[in-house]
Amino acid sequence: MIGTLLLNRYKILEKIGEGGMGIVYKAKCTLLNRFVAIKILKAELSENEDFIARFRREANSAASLSHQNIVNVYDVGSEGKINFIVMEYINGKTLKKLIKENNKLSYSAALDISLQISKALLYAHKNNIIHRDIKPDNILINEENVIKLTDFGIAKVSDSKTLTNSNNIMGSVHYFSPEQAQGKLVDFRTDIYALGIVMYEMFTGKIPFTGDNSISVAIMHIKEIVTPPKEIDCEIPDNVNSVILKALEKEPSKRFKSTTEFSEIINLIKENPEVEVNFENCHDTKTVIMDSSTLTFSDTKINPTVIMKQDEIQQTKLITKTLDINKKIKAKIVKLL
Repeated sequence: MIGTLLLNRYKILEKIGEGGMGIVYKAKCTLLNRFVAIKILKAELSENEDFIARFRREANSAASLSHQNIVNVYDVGSEGKINFIVMEYINGKTLKKLIKENNKLSYSAALDISLQISKALLYAHKNNIIHRDIKPDNILINEENVIKLTDFGIAKVSDSKTLTNSNNIMGSVHYFSPEQAQGKLVDFRTDIYALGIVMYEMFTGKIPFTGDNSISVAIMHIKEIVTPPKEIDCEIPDNVNSVILKALEKEPSKRFKSTTEFSEIINLIKENPEVEVNFENCHDTKTVIMDSSTLTFSDTKINPTVIMKQDEIQQTKLITKTLDINKKIKAKIVKLL
């Protein structure tokens, strides 16, 4: 593709990234004389109408959003069998690369990035768009340290009644929410869970769950208890530790009730690092400020986007069901003893 001129306007210069659905190139817009990023649907998917439709939905979803922390979409088009999206070019690096370079991020940097991502998601959610693939690879940082959320390739309008994907689960398995892993309906709380994992990774330099394959990791999201980040790094403040664990609750109803709530608590901690938070036994009440220092709320490698096929979803469900049965049997045995 290098040197190709699309629509007699966009000259492809170099490859700068690759995801599950497309390859991203740096290009030059000869009409406006500026650099742009062009995401081109992978050749092996060009014959698949479902993927082409999803790819175009990415453009429509992202193009409707205008926010300082979301990558701008300038154009969408096709030429022959080439389908592409023209986006704002970000001269910077991915959050994943930043984490790898530093092993983990400083407290202030991680908190600032978390706040910017939450603001981007808050705006998207208010516009009824769920990202569904939040991960460090989809978070760009420019030279002014401004966060830019990109890749709405599997975004879903939140009032849609379809499943995550009728026969497959799309997303990055290490950042899956439990409901995604089970092929259930998702809402904004799926993005909150994924952001919780991104925060976990920024503060500890690790992701909470790793395994030999996508199924084993998916089951961990559903069943395994998350090791508190504070147990990995004792310098992580209690309030940050609590927020991350709250975002990573297995049951969506136990996570933050809105991205607004999530963003507000991150902002509060950023402004007052000593503020105490308490999420216990208050899932049905509104946010209450107890006093100036206490707040109660109601409620390893770069991972490419993967597609869990229907048989893998069924395997995950079967293994999960078996684990539940074994747990009940063990409980009865203990009771008898």
